[in-house]
Amino acid sequence: MDPIDFTLYLVTDRSLLPAGKDHLETLEQAIKGGVTVVQIREKNADTAEFLQIAQQSKALCDRYKIPLIVNDRIDIALAIGARGVHLGQTDMPINVARKLLPEGTIIGISCNTVEEVLRAKEAGADYVGLGAVWSTQTKKLTSPPIGVRGLGVMLEALDSSNISAVAIGGIKSSNLAHLLHGSTSQTEHRLDGVAVVSDIVASPNPEEAAQRLRSIFISSRLVAGELQSKSTPSRDDILMKACTIMDTTRKLSPLVHQMTNVVVANQSANITLALGASPMMATAPEEMGDLSKLSHALLVNIGTLVSGSLQGMLKAGYFVNAARNPIVLDPVGIGASDFRKNSVSELLNSWQATVIKGNAGELAALAGSSETVSKGVDSLGSFKDPVTFTRQLARKERCVVVLTGETDYISDGKCVVILKNGDPLLGKITGSGCMLGSCIASYCAAANLLESNDEYSGGSLDRGGNFLAAAVGAVLTLTIASELATKREGVRGIGSFLPALIDNVAALQPEDIRRFAKMKVVDSN
Repeated sequence: MDPIDFTLYLVTDRSLLPAGKDHLETLEQAIKGGVTVVQIREKNADTAEFLQIAQQSKALCDRYKIPLIVNDRIDIALAIGARGVHLGQTDMPINVARKLLPEGTIIGISCNTVEEVLRAKEAGADYVGLGAVWSTQTKKLTSPPIGVRGLGVMLEALDSSNISAVAIGGIKSSNLAHLLHGSTSQTEHRLDGVAVVSDIVASPNPEEAAQRLRSIFISSRLVAGELQSKSTPSRDDILMKACTIMDTTRKLSPLVHQMTNVVVANQSANITLALGASPMMATAPEEMGDLSKLSHALLVNIGTLVSGSLQGMLKAGYFVNAARNPIVLDPVGIGASDFRKNSVSELLNSWQATVIKGNAGELAALAGSSETVSKGVDSLGSFKDPVTFTRQLARKERCVVVLTGETDYISDGKCVVILKNGDPLLGKITGSGCMLGSCIASYCAAANLLESNDEYSGGSLDRGGNFLAAAVGAVLTLTIASELATKREGVRGIGSFLPALIDNVAALQPEDIRRFAKMKVVDSN
């Protein structure tokens, strides 16, 4: 038999059908929209009703040459000649089901942990359903959601196998790009498909819903392939793009939404204005949907995190991802408390960061590394191999990572840019790191505006080249401006240094970046 295309895996649920919608009508429209495989799930139907629905669905799927899989019920699968069955962890073991089913029948199983994936691999499953990724109303969860980051770890367990992987649980068109981008393992093992329930079944137009989901999936795969084949940019290439982004920021004045540390909100706003961008400070969860339509980038800084602000950050990131605009995450003092660690984990499982910026202590805590020690917002250590650490964290989180310190390291998961600019006074003023976050967000906003994304379903999540240059340009702008600020007449210490720094950021020119940049690019090889 032909192999199954798992790209868009529809799981039926008649309880979600809109008023006036029929199961078979919705199923046919979904298939026309691009569904590639169908699972019939009937948790509350008796055997006779389940059999009738399965027979009708099988006839419709056969007409369109779409494989049909039956959830749980091996007897129903046998009765209708289904292409496969999908089992849960408490259902019949795979080896027993294999003996009962005809040769060539596909068997899939739900997995929520790496251990379950390994057992499925050993038992000879044809595919695994990984999840639930997010909470869902279509099924009562017996285990906690694994999140996008958890998917990557589970995919690694499938390395060197031919088992297909499908993600399930709370997947919609608004979060699919984030899921596909963030779920790849460090060994580049990717999902073969996504299982969707409510976003198609509950839609008044299931054909359009399916088309939208499939388009995002295919576009994300194409972009990922293009990025994989790209060669490492040269130092001159990155600097040229960074200078273009600097000019674009001043010309277009992007609006940057900043959910930032209240201690330095004024400094963050002023540095944003000095760059040529426009700052917007807002935290209320209720207005995040509206604000995402106005802003060009989001900065999330957890410096003064409280439960109320966390809800705003969760909603803001969700809407900004949906708008395909960049998000910069600054996990200030993440190592200081479990609340901060858990909050950052929740944020990164809820939306995709474009850039993560932090010092050694903060990024070590985020990565779960014990190589450095963190106290409050300060880093008390450094990495033995910062190049490898930064590259690996960028690959793990699927974004650009900025490791700040006396020397700055910036990676997109392939190359690492090493920067050695900056005056010591920069590290002695309150909020210099927070201001850098504002610089990165402003330049990421401008980088995103450089490319039209009207027909680009992957959005900002995959424009790693531009965002690498944006991060490099932001670090160079602030650090070179700090060097020039100390040479200004009247600058005698941190009190006079801060206004001089802001003035120099505003006065800095692209030729200054090219002239003063102390920069090296390290290839992944």
